[in-house]
Amino acid sequence: MKNKRVIITGGSGAIGLAIAKTVLEKGASVLIVDMNENGLKEAKKQLNSDKLFTFKANVTDEQEVKAYVDYAVEKMGGVDVFYNNAGVEGKVKPLEEYPLEIFDLVIDVNIKGVYYGLRHVFPVMKNNKDGGSIIISSSVAGLMGTPNVLPYVTSKHAVIGMMRSAALEGAPHKIRVNTVNPSPVDNKMMRSLEEGFSPGKGEEAKKGFEQSIPLGRYASHEDVAKLMYFLGSDESSFITGTINPVDGGMTA
Repeated sequence: MKNKRVIITGGSGAIGLAIAKTVLEKGASVLIVDMNENGLKEAKKQLNSDKLFTFKANVTDEQEVKAYVDYAVEKMGGVDVFYNNAGVEGKVKPLEEYPLEIFDLVIDVNIKGVYYGLRHVFPVMKNNKDGGSIIISSSVAGLMGTPNVLPYVTSKHAVIGMMRSAALEGAPHKIRVNTVNPSPVDNKMMRSLEEGFSPGKGEEAKKGFEQSIPLGRYASHEDVAKLMYFLGSDESSFITGTINPVDGGMTA
């Protein structure tokens, strides 16, 4: 990863920060992108590196996506690794009651935001002699159904199809594309979902989720970041078009 030029969307979230910390320690330059300005300031302070850049952008706005890619090229000279990571969970509601504005938000962030990132990073990576690596954050929800979170499950299935097509288009240019599919991760997103599934009894919901994971616990941010680091690094140079669960055996 040394001297690689890296973009991370959703960069001020727990997983984004864990990836940023890992790749910075390995010698990469990093641009973290998020729409949370305070989160970006906190990340800058926490990571404390002169090789870290930040950019405020909404991934659902294609012009803002183009702007963060242009900024990465301006500041780092190009893009070698793209962690296409920004995502939202939506709400927990039966499909016939699901608020349409939340449905649209989940689709816009989790599908369109990923596509816009591919659309604007691909041409930059095509200019690289050695191509690049793109890692899309999917989920175990992209490999199975879960009731009452239909938009989220739909979006995480969709990006797997997007990844496969992009991997085939990227291969002649040495651009690799893969997904990472975590089980529940011990973070703010899961607190929201636990409360949604069992209002007022989030801790009980957590225990239920943990029982569905053979290794008996949620993933940590570091568990996910280690796999994402590997897929972004030259250690995985012959891996493309793949789905990569980091799920404690949940999908077994």
